[in-house]
Amino acid sequence: MYASSYTTEELLDKVVCGDALEILRRFPSEFVDMVVTSPPYYGQRDYGNGLQIGTETSPTEYLDRLVSVFSECLRVLKPTGSLWLNIGDKYINGRLGSLPWRLAIMLQDDVGFILRSDVIWQKPNAMPSSVKNRPTTDHEYIFFFAKSGDYYYDADSIREPHVTFTEKSKMKGGRNHFGKANGTPENGKNSGNSNLHDARWDQAFHPKGRNKRTVWEIPLSKFRDAHFAVFPEKLVETCILAGSAPGGVVLDPFIGSGTTALVASKLNRRFIGVDCSEKFCAMARERVQNSQPLLAL
Repeated sequence: MYASSYTTEELLDKVVCGDALEILRRFPSEFVDMVVTSPPYYGQRDYGNGLQIGTETSPTEYLDRLVSVFSECLRVLKPTGSLWLNIGDKYINGRLGSLPWRLAIMLQDDVGFILRSDVIWQKPNAMPSSVKNRPTTDHEYIFFFAKSGDYYYDADSIREPHVTFTEKSKMKGGRNHFGKANGTPENGKNSGNSNLHDARWDQAFHPKGRNKRTVWEIPLSKFRDAHFAVFPEKLVETCILAGSAPGGVVLDPFIGSGTTALVASKLNRRFIGVDCSEKFCAMARERVQNSQPLLAL
């Protein structure tokens, strides 16, 4: 612990400007409930800030710097905490860099995170591409990591509507199976489940909806003061609802335009944001202040 370490009260509902690694090293241990973040992508933009991540001379250096930051995130997380990480890939000399999965493996093997799920964020309004020798990319990854096996996860808060007995069902026979004995969709499917074979499909479905799937269709978002697509609020909302209880502490070490802080405050969570850009820190504070004027940032 550094002599000039932050106290918890100095950090809650604040946006701190500086190098993510150096700032996080001054955080107390085990007081954050979850981390939600989207670090700068490799070789995407140069903001002219010597502290920024993403302008390294090699992908290896880029990944090593991210590993250092997320090692500190692991330390500041409570044992029940989780990390929800969005990261895009990059073509390097004509080859897909596989940066998301390379980072995910490093965070497991070198840092100690437990990878619980990989989510495909499918972007229906992805930018068109002129590429002719491969498919156009319209997805990114969301990795859900836990600090320990005893992690917080609220499945009910992010359930989806059931589709089995709706017009969207792809099941052969659709709703005709409901209420009919031996009405399971395929001979032998779900064998041994008396509820289904006795035509009680309703007992096998959670009243709040089906469990969240691993493909999330969420459009890119725009913010008038940022000249690029920003972290969609709906995406951040899903992560925060699943990974923390009301009153929990949500950290984003690459806060950017402030979407994580904004959504956390709307959902009655405490937030901490870090960014190396004074411009983005000011932007994040302004967005939260405009939404939650009673907060003293």
